[in-house]
Amino acid sequence: MPTVPAASQALAILRLLGRQAGPIPAAVVVRELALPRSTVYHLLATLVDEGFVTHLPEDRRYALGIAAYELGTGYSRQAPLQRLARVPLAELVDRVGHTAHLAVQHGREVIYVIEERAPGRPPLVTDVGVRLPAQLTASGRAILAALPAAQIRALFPDPSAFVLRTGIGPRSMSALRALLVDVRRRGHAVEDGEVSPGWASVAAAILDHSGHPVAGLAVTFPSAGPPAAQRERVAERVARTAATLTRRIGGTPPA
Repeated sequence: MPTVPAASQALAILRLLGRQAGPIPAAVVVRELALPRSTVYHLLATLVDEGFVTHLPEDRRYALGIAAYELGTGYSRQAPLQRLARVPLAELVDRVGHTAHLAVQHGREVIYVIEERAPGRPPLVTDVGVRLPAQLTASGRAILAALPAAQIRALFPDPSAFVLRTGIGPRSMSALRALLVDVRRRGHAVEDGEVSPGWASVAAAILDHSGHPVAGLAVTFPSAGPPAAQRERVAERVARTAATLTRRIGGTPPA
């Protein structure tokens, strides 16, 4: 079925605004989306009229509007990602024998929305509703590694943004950048003792049709437990499950 250009462009604007740390001028929309200036202003005016975008005239900037918020809360109520992920997560836990969880990004944090606990395993800090610093968790690192560099810089503008829990973890943008390069090279993220001493995790991102990370899928196990070869097998299973969920939501898994 052919696409409607104006609809695609309006959605592209909403996605762009949703990725920003704050309101942006129309010129940024023109530059980032490579659209004609007149087209951008017409689309923004329509989105403002419909409540999906808010215009801040004093700042000459645009931000998401209340209608976008209502759309997001509707998504939360319907929880389609959680519904789609529940069975694959349970199957993953059956295969690897360790607890799995799904987290979504919220600013510099991740929020855990599903936990599938393996039989006999103790409860973890990653319970549903818990927020943790994204740069410390495997799930958060998998998500951050799939974001544009400019967005990473906006999320972590200075050293005060790098919160630690156990005394270890990235403390600067250069350290985080190196860590995310490693995530992309491996194809999955890892963390060991940076969230909870004695526990390690591996994770992979779930991507939408535009390649944007909508969630991170992770498995957590005792640091002293699986040997290196077994950890790699767990990471492979996690990546496969993340790819399955990526396809389920209409995305394309990374090569």
